Parts: sequence; C-alpha cells; structure tokens
Amino acid sequence: MESYLSKRSAASIAKQKLPWRFAPQQTYDPDTNPDGLISFGTAENKLIIRQVEDFVNSAVKFESQQFTYGFSTAGGSRFPAALAVHLNEYLKPHKPITAEHIQVTGSATPLHEILAWGLADPGDGILTSRPVYGRFELDFGNRAEVNIVYADTHAENCFDEDVIDKFEEALARSEAEGVTIRAILIVNPHNPLGKCYPRETIIALMKFCQKNQIHLISDEIYACSIFDSGESDAVPFTSALAIDPAGIIDTERLHVTYGFSKDFGSAGLRIGAIITRSKAVESAITGVMRFHNPAGPSLAIGAAMLEDRKWCREFVESSRTKLAAAYKHVTQGLRDVGIEYLPGSNAGFFVWIDLSRHLPEDLDGEPNSEFALAKKLRAAGVFLHPREEHSLRPGWFRMVYTQSPDIVTEGIKRIKKAIS
Repeated sequence: MESYLSKRSAASIAKQKLPWRFAPQQTYDPDTNPDGLISFGTAENKLIIRQVEDFVNSAVKFESQQFTYGFSTAGGSRFPAALAVHLNEYLKPHKPITAEHIQVTGSATPLHEILAWGLADPGDGILTSRPVYGRFELDFGNRAEVNIVYADTHAENCFDEDVIDKFEEALARSEAEGVTIRAILIVNPHNPLGKCYPRETIIALMKFCQKNQIHLISDEIYACSIFDSGESDAVPFTSALAIDPAGIIDTERLHVTYGFSKDFGSAGLRIGAIITRSKAVESAITGVMRFHNPAGPSLAIGAAMLEDRKWCREFVESSRTKLAAAYKHVTQGLRDVGIEYLPGSNAGFFVWIDLSRHLPEDLDGEPNSEFALAKKLRAAGVFLHPREEHSLRPGWFRMVYTQSPDIVTEGIKRIKKAIS
C-alpha cells in the first residue's frame, strides 16, 4: 500500500503503527458492561461535562451568521475578544492580552503543527524535558517533519533551575548530530506530572532561549485546572506571560498555547489558541490558517461560556473543587494498595505512578517489560499507557483519574489484581 504514497505520508503511517501508540476507549459500565475495560489513558475531565452540557443547552442559540465563512475565519472577532478577557483574569499577564494577540485554531493539536511549520524546517528540532506528553512527536512531526528532542531529565529535577544544564547538553548533542534546535517546549501546568513550573525556572528557560536565539513555547492548556491538593511542596501556577520579558527574552520568541479541551471539558468543540506578540509568527500562522479554521458553532458556544463571567468563574471554581476531591480519592486509593506516586501535584487530571517493582520478567511476546505489564493490566480489564511519556526510568505510568470515583476505585482494584 505504501508504495502508492509519498515518502512523508508513508513515514507518518509508520508512526501511527508503533505498538501501544494509541489508547483504547473505555467500555466499562457498572450496570450494562461490568467486565468492560477501564481506561486511565485519555486526559479528559469527565467530572465537569454535565455542567457544560447544561449551560450550552440553556444559554446558546445559534444564529445564521455563525454558519458563514466570515464568522469563523481566523477565529472571527467575537471569540478572541472573549478569550482575551478570560486569559487576562487567569493568566495574569504582565501586559494585558488583546484580541489581536490571539490566533484561534480548530482544536489545540494543530497549534503545535502550525508553530512547527512557522518556526522550524524539516529535520529541525524542538527541545523538551522528559517525561512529557508523548503525542508531541505526532503534533510536530507528522506533516511539519520537525523532531522532538528530549533532554535527559527526570520527574524529580525537570522543574529545577539547573535543568538548564540538561538543556545545554541536549542542545550541544543535537547540533553535533546535525539537528538544529529552533525552540524549547514546556507544558505548564505539566502533563503528565501535574506540577507547575516555579517562576525562577521559567525565567531561566527564557534566558536560555534568548542566549541561544531560539523560541520558547509554553503549553498552558491546563492553566485553570489548578487545585488545592493538600501537598505541602506544591508550586503555584505562573504563566510565561505573567513575567516581565524586558531584559530576559525578546517577545518575538515567546508563545503560549491554550485550548478548550481541558479546562472547559470540551475537546469536541475543537478550539485552540496561540497567544503571541510576534508579528513574524502571526504572519506565518495566517499563511496556514485556512487549513485550521475552527467551526463557527463551536466559537459561538465557546464565546457564550467566556462572556458569562459569573458562570465561567463558578465553573472554574467548581472544577477545581472536583479535581481536588478526585486527587485525594485516587492518591488514598493508591496508598491503600501500596502503589507509590510522585508527590507535589496540584494541577491537571493525572498522577504519575510507580509500577517499576511489578515489571514482569516474562515479556509474553512484547519487546519490553513495560509493554508486557500493560498487556497484563489490560487482561485484568484496566489500561495504562506504557512508554508514552518517554520516561528514562522504566515502570512509571500516567494515570488519568478524572472520572467517577467508583470507576477509579474499581480500576485500582484491577491494577492491584494484575500486579499481585
């Protein structure tokens, strides 16, 4: 089949076919399918979906103009203005964000492809720490053909100021291999670690980027999904835009990405946004935006959510309360069965758990012990994504816990059964 295709599309197909590349859907239902699969693999906040449903059904009435080209082209005019108000409230930028600083796209995933296309050439690299969300390889690589380059970091040190030393090493290694690094990518709040970057570390990263004449991309899609976890060493959220860039980084090199899929539980709306003051990057985005325009009805729904500031604030606070309760529930459940996890989290939908002591010696036909453990877990009716986050240490898994506490409890029981 691939002989009929271009080399680049054939290479893309190969990336899709990597073993354990994609998470299976959850099929478990306590009443209708109690033997179905419980999946802890997809980062969705199912705890807030009903609130979104209720609001949309009561507050949104579509108008004919929302189905036209003009309403949605480059995000239109209504949605960016509403999003600017929201981001100014929750990101607390050093200088206010205005609608002209926002480029709206059809979901969050294309943001990274657009930035890859605009900032880098095929074969260039985007540098990030590890562990990290694994799909960046597809986002940056599938069509833009830009490589994700990983610094040799661990969960315990990737937020420290001296992580710059690891980035220096990775930058030098890449250059020696002929890969030009065009940007550093951070996820803040972090996926999969559920932590926030200290302000001092963000400043150090900005200085590193300025020194090496590269860009800083800060993925802040979980910016409102911060909660009181009760962890004494949890770090508060600081947006990259909250820091005065003067004397630290040229604003032409600083870009923040956001979307509706996480904080608003609305992945199906397919709304993403790039926030940048770079006129050059804005021009590059404009050149490809026709391939990534969002849908008018989605923008109408999103704008309605943002414009009702009372509902929006109450929704965010409700979400944070539910996230805190869910975090305490899952961590207590893990402790009850003797599974260790990374402490200090206070954001996102996931906890970083350590199953390294339970990696099987019998690979059961799989190429490594983590895949073998994932196979064993799946046979027990539970899914954890193996190796997706590119951890240097084997046996660590991202566990997404933002769903019914009864389902989380049942899933933990199945994990315990599989590793016992």
